[in-house]
Amino acid sequence: MWDIYDKDKKRTGRLMKRNDWCLKDGEYHLTVLGVVKRPDGKFLITKRAMDKAWAPGWWEISGGAAMAGEDSLDAVKREILEETGLDVNNAAGGFLFSYHRENPGEGDNYFVDLYKFEMDFDESDVKLQDAETKDFMITDLEQIEEFANQGIFLHYDSIKEAFK
Repeated sequence: MWDIYDKDKKRTGRLMKRNDWCLKDGEYHLTVLGVVKRPDGKFLITKRAMDKAWAPGWWEISGGAAMAGEDSLDAVKREILEETGLDVNNAAGGFLFSYHRENPGEGDNYFVDLYKFEMDFDESDVKLQDAETKDFMITDLEQIEEFANQGIFLHYDSIKEAFK
């Protein structure tokens, strides 16, 4: 279950089933995204599973919907841990900014809280969640921008400032 938020990003007290897409105009759910950066300046990106209904095989950063009652920081930490096996609880960084998307008539309006964490890790620390991800890469901004230019990096235009 997901909390339903109003236009001011306040919980309404009502819930929706995950992926039910029943939101009216002016109602939102909360999504989180987490950039994970190493001290050498490289970033962890993951490739979406090929059986995903939306953007299969595209590159992205970890993220997902906040569950009912969950705040965005707890949600992003959970999503990163579930999808990559990395625990960012003691990592430097935190909240960067929030944005929202309106999809009139589709029932899928949402806020996105973006976080950035810096921690030392290597490839052997990454444990992918098979249902969500097919592959990963520890890479530089140039490669991320190349994927974005190819149109295969999810949300890049909305989150590119997080990579600076």
